[in-house]
Amino acid sequence: MKIFRNERNPSRGNGSFRKASIWAGLGAVILPLLAGCGDFWQSPYGTNPSRNPGCTSNCSTPTVAAFFYVLNQATKQIAGFSISNGKLSKITGSPYALKDKPYAAAIAPSGGFLYVGTDSGIFVYTINSTSGALTAGNNGQVIVTEVASTMQVDATGAWLVEAGPGSSALTAVPLDSTTGLLGSGANQQAALPASAVQQVVLSPDNGHVFVADGPSGTVVMPFLASNSNPFESSLALTIPVKNLGGSALSVAVDPQNRVFYVGEAFGNSTGNSGGLRAFNYASLTSTLAEAPGSPYPSGGVSPNAILPISSGSFVYVANSKAGGVAGTVAEFAFEVSESAYSLTAGSTIAGGIDPVGLAEDSSGNYVLLIDSGGGPDLEAFSLNATTGALTAAISSSTGTDPTQPVSIAAVP
Repeated sequence: MKIFRNERNPSRGNGSFRKASIWAGLGAVILPLLAGCGDFWQSPYGTNPSRNPGCTSNCSTPTVAAFFYVLNQATKQIAGFSISNGKLSKITGSPYALKDKPYAAAIAPSGGFLYVGTDSGIFVYTINSTSGALTAGNNGQVIVTEVASTMQVDATGAWLVEAGPGSSALTAVPLDSTTGLLGSGANQQAALPASAVQQVVLSPDNGHVFVADGPSGTVVMPFLASNSNPFESSLALTIPVKNLGGSALSVAVDPQNRVFYVGEAFGNSTGNSGGLRAFNYASLTSTLAEAPGSPYPSGGVSPNAILPISSGSFVYVANSKAGGVAGTVAEFAFEVSESAYSLTAGSTIAGGIDPVGLAEDSSGNYVLLIDSGGGPDLEAFSLNATTGALTAAISSSTGTDPTQPVSIAAVP
């Protein structure tokens, strides 16, 4: 996966890591500027060298195009987009109709396959590397019948790790990394403390799986992709929520495996507000160490998604607020002092209603946000690589509203 997202899990009510660099994004997708949709707003940053890799002056025709996909739960669709030259365009064939209501999306680390979890099971699509267009795999049939509300493909492309709504177990589905279809072997499972899974992510080194498991806290389990059963459930660690009444809603891992993050409702002790917790990743093998100052107030009541960007310098948290009020995206700078890590709160920018998913586009120029309650459905914020500040650049619907976007996945 190179995501990350936070899917709308029906057990939740209101509510990846991606290892990519700007230079990797340059080599990933080269294509002419796609024909845009006339109603999409043009970003002023298309000719800014700091926003377009390889552009050393006032360049007018940057060639980077970033593909990403949004699941619209209300309209049962996959909406595909690209950002090129600072312009948002629909991918050819988008939106793609789904048979049933979707919950979760994940992209293989190769960037060649998109997996979509729905009420009827998990579907796979081949991603055209030039156009971003999707082609249904497995003759348009599900590859497995499990209902997944959160999932990620491991770094080897050999396993799809997922959990469903109300599930009390993780499932690892074997994949063929070449075809994207089912691989040899059987599905493997690992039990969880509670039937309240909100999000599942794998660490960039593929060594651990992290599960935001609601009121019971966060589960961390060793993961060995080379084993016939990759879960080391006997060595699982459960991190309780910080405060009474809290709930672990989101998880993420630093791209350099320095820390891992947990977003908790009631995570901040000063009232009913969300908090971002940070833990030293290396301490998983000894005594778990939480970063100084953690948990950090993230704003709102529900930190539904966490995005450490590929540079590792900044972390963003999407926060919902109660009563249909527009949410926010909070920025934190990653600080290193000798061997200690901590976060420093930065700027906060307004989002839409009930923000539920974040992703970084493959160029590293934009942080992408989806708002399940709309107002708007989709936002792209230009990213200042020096300060981490976000600037509103693009906003759009993802279909005929209300669409209720619930998951976003970006091609690495």
